[in-house]
Amino acid sequence: MFRRTDGVPLARGYLLAAGVLLVALSLLGLGGCQDAASRSQDDPAPPRFQDVPDAELKQLLEEVLETNLHRTLDTSQHGAWQILHGVLAYQDRLQVMHQGKLVPALQWLLDGGSLRGFVLEPTPQGLDVVTEPGSLTGQGHEDQWLAVFSQCGLGLEQPIRWQGKTYTLGDMLRRTQWDVEEGMELSWTLIALSRYLPPGAQWKNHHGETWTVERAVAWEAEQDLDSSACGGTHRLIGMTMALRAYFPDQAELDGPWAQAQQQIRRAVALARAYQQPDGAFSAQYFRRPGSTPDVKKRLGTTGHTVEFLALALEPEELAAPWMENAVRHLCQLLQETEDLAIECGALYHALHGLQVYYQRRFLGRDPSRETMWQQAGSDQPEAPRPEDATPKGRLPIAAPDVSRNSGA
Repeated sequence: MFRRTDGVPLARGYLLAAGVLLVALSLLGLGGCQDAASRSQDDPAPPRFQDVPDAELKQLLEEVLETNLHRTLDTSQHGAWQILHGVLAYQDRLQVMHQGKLVPALQWLLDGGSLRGFVLEPTPQGLDVVTEPGSLTGQGHEDQWLAVFSQCGLGLEQPIRWQGKTYTLGDMLRRTQWDVEEGMELSWTLIALSRYLPPGAQWKNHHGETWTVERAVAWEAEQDLDSSACGGTHRLIGMTMALRAYFPDQAELDGPWAQAQQQIRRAVALARAYQQPDGAFSAQYFRRPGSTPDVKKRLGTTGHTVEFLALALEPEELAAPWMENAVRHLCQLLQETEDLAIECGALYHALHGLQVYYQRRFLGRDPSRETMWQQAGSDQPEAPRPEDATPKGRLPIAAPDVSRNSGA
């Protein structure tokens, strides 16, 4: 419970687990207290795993993250949907090909670079981002790009150029607050709100309704994960980041916060219960146990689940053998697909999950608890680090074909 404070080898096939499985875990993420997920004595236990040596896992992560940084993205072939997924994973390190030259993707876009699918609309209520659900070229979900920018550590004063004029991410946030309403998918909205707004912030939307981050949490916590994008992992990530932003030192929760906490803990328990013997997570996410011979689908499902867990688990659970083996399995999937064009949603969400895991586990940094409202006076991001203009050993192009992109 939260306490408020004041002062491995790739298997080619594996058996489906029999029946629905609920497991009791003694230390679950976001609090580490016991959570009820009862299990019959007749149910099979989740697989047991051996510890992965820290040095081995750290080296594997470093190699996989560095190698996939050099997958080719080109502004002539890829749209905003693909490139901003890459930015989510690599932030200012990602370079893309533009007119035959490598440019830092994030800064180039903020400086007004034209990118198919990246469409802004200035309004009296702020800077709107045009959403194109299902296009897989433009923003697929409300506030998806603002959520990406917020996770890059960009403050609200960050300039963004559009058609010769300069706006800020604050203008984008104002429009987000104006548009928010029940009935929307608020997963990415919640990420941005919780990183930019201090506790207790209130605002009026276009209906004149009073909104708070807590109200957004309440809406998300009521939604069905199984019918949500990518098995509900994005909803879980939004709620996780909100909880970590506003209750960083753990607290006794009630109301919508307690409901969100319960959703997260249940998902953690199910991910562990449905885990496959090779370390992969279920191809059915949190619905039931499941495996698939489709390597790319496994990359997507295990990658999204690792991304959620890397944010939600506490350090002792990140170091647990079951999580270590999941991370190793995901790394090995990425190694086995180095010569393939992988769709960007699955690829970069997996890499983002590995980035977060690496930072929390081995660097002592917790990006899930970084909020810009805690950093008054330091909203300006650092300049992008210089990169080798001609990196060696670039990987195949990331799949730009819309029909091949299915990740959120």
